[in-house]
Amino acid sequence: MGLDPGLRRLALGTLLAAYPGPVPPDWAVELVADGLAGHTLFGTNVHDPAQLAASTAALREGRADVLIAIDEEGGDVTRLAHATGSPYPGNAALGAIGDVALTRRVYEAIGAELAGLGINVDLAPTVDVNTADENPVIGTRSFGADPVRVAAHSAAAVAGLQATGVAACAKHFPGHGATVADSHHELPTVDVPVDVLRRRDLPPFAAVVAANAQAVMTAHIRVPALTGEGPATFSRKVLVDLLRTEYGFTGAVITDALEMKGASVAAGGVGPAAVRALAAGADLLCIGAKVDAPLVEHVAATIVEALEDGRLERVRVEEAAGRAATLAAWARLASRVPAGGGTDLGYAAARRAVRIEGVLTDLRRPLVVQLYAASTIAEGRVPWGLGPHLADAEEIRVVAAETDAATLRRLAGDRPIVLVGRHLHRLPGGPELVTALAAEHPVTVVEMGWPAQWRPAGVRAFVTTYGASHANGRAAAEALGLAG
Repeated sequence: MGLDPGLRRLALGTLLAAYPGPVPPDWAVELVADGLAGHTLFGTNVHDPAQLAASTAALREGRADVLIAIDEEGGDVTRLAHATGSPYPGNAALGAIGDVALTRRVYEAIGAELAGLGINVDLAPTVDVNTADENPVIGTRSFGADPVRVAAHSAAAVAGLQATGVAACAKHFPGHGATVADSHHELPTVDVPVDVLRRRDLPPFAAVVAANAQAVMTAHIRVPALTGEGPATFSRKVLVDLLRTEYGFTGAVITDALEMKGASVAAGGVGPAAVRALAAGADLLCIGAKVDAPLVEHVAATIVEALEDGRLERVRVEEAAGRAATLAAWARLASRVPAGGGTDLGYAAARRAVRIEGVLTDLRRPLVVQLYAASTIAEGRVPWGLGPHLADAEEIRVVAAETDAATLRRLAGDRPIVLVGRHLHRLPGGPELVTALAAEHPVTVVEMGWPAQWRPAGVRAFVTTYGASHANGRAAAEALGLAG
């Protein structure tokens, strides 16, 4: 016996699915026509602007008010420019510059590009306060470690995006910045009293609520003082008592991807995770990136079963679907202002973020050594480094833990070495290699990850870019005098 059509449509109205490849398959459009709230786009869906605009138009053939979301943060997390790296610096660079008007303009430029391609929800900005240097998943996606600064830039980013008619989704509530684990792989724990959260992690969320952010994304993190043993995504204390009642948020609560281990393992699968998230107060459920029609139907069926057996109240699911519809209506009706600057603005901003400690001397034709660094799932495999921007310098790429200083000195000969890395302080073998190399050779370090307090002894200069986007790489190459 099939699903009740009305309940199936209601369940679909709470789901953000995804599809493989650059062309929406028939099932993706048919599900939109059947009531699916929308789709999230990933790098695999993006080949070029004309193709992407055609894809979003195809989805709107299913239903005009479909939600089309994307993770376009600028900096290290980009879907539009996944093949080359973003032409915009990310949040850490913008926070380091400290110009909230610039932050708004950068996000206006990003929003204008998204709107022009038919995308109406940006799963950005990241408003987490990155207080842990070892944080493996936030880092340069954060505006910084100071709650006041992060709050100001978060509000500016929301205002910039939404001025273009693209809904902002601030993430990850109630704050992923103090974690030292990645919720894609496990359930991180932030074991602090609630008053610490209010002082350290929550001010940016208060700021984006005041700035009328249309959506807030949940975090798959455990905060024992609020969530007990489960993640915030499944906690009414977090999503209703704290976010809605205390902070007055009235928009849509969107979950982080339910396929992530921080949610799916805790619930026993994506379907049960969807039920628990809805019961807790979430409105739009991101299923994940690897989605097909059977998975969407499975999740919808699991929600319908929970409605029929009483685990979910119909009024709660109707409320969730209603908020998703309200978000779609806002996107259709929002007034748009033209944004100026575009990518030129992004490159100019990245130059302002570069910081140089020490003295840049005698860098003619150096050996540029890029140390391999793994990417997070959030970032994906996006090109980074100085390579595309070098005019007259040899570049090699090595794994720090598999390379010794003597080998690099021999390869360099009488040339100086520019050593480029991301999060060097926590890269296996990275600090040891830099220290050994600098003891006997002129070395300049370019740090393109989170700027921790660690500084290697003996280096000529330490250059910080606050991110590894294409714009950050260009700015670093220019600062070193190596750009073509």
